[in-house]
Amino acid sequence: QVQLVESGGGLVQAGGSLRLSCAASGNNLSKYCIGWFRQAPGKEREFVAAISWSGGFTYYADSVKGRFTISRDNAKNAAYLQMNSLKAEDTADYYCVAGGVVGATRSKEYDYWGQGTQVTVAS
Repeated sequence: QVQLVESGGGLVQAGGSLRLSCAASGNNLSKYCIGWFRQAPGKEREFVAAISWSGGFTYYADSVKGRFTISRDNAKNAAYLQMNSLKAEDTADYYCVAGGVVGATRSKEYDYWGQGTQVTVAS
């Protein structure tokens, strides 16, 4: 079992940056792939980014490629999502997830979910 807690969300102006954090407890996070999903009001949940167990392999949704960076620190049992050049369309609740396999982009492929942190980008 893994418990995930996100933090770092908030209100930011378009073009600004935020860094989301995901803290894990209960089990060693290094056993799992880590991902971030988001869900905007009235829209379906969508994949944002993911990183392999060692951190050597990362992949992103086309909509965030070049602007967002996922990373992890297994020693701290944590993962991060650095979000730069934010746009109004990035406004959503962001969820940290764990499990899956390398390359997983579907929500059902991940076993553990955090409660989410809200990101609002003002245009």
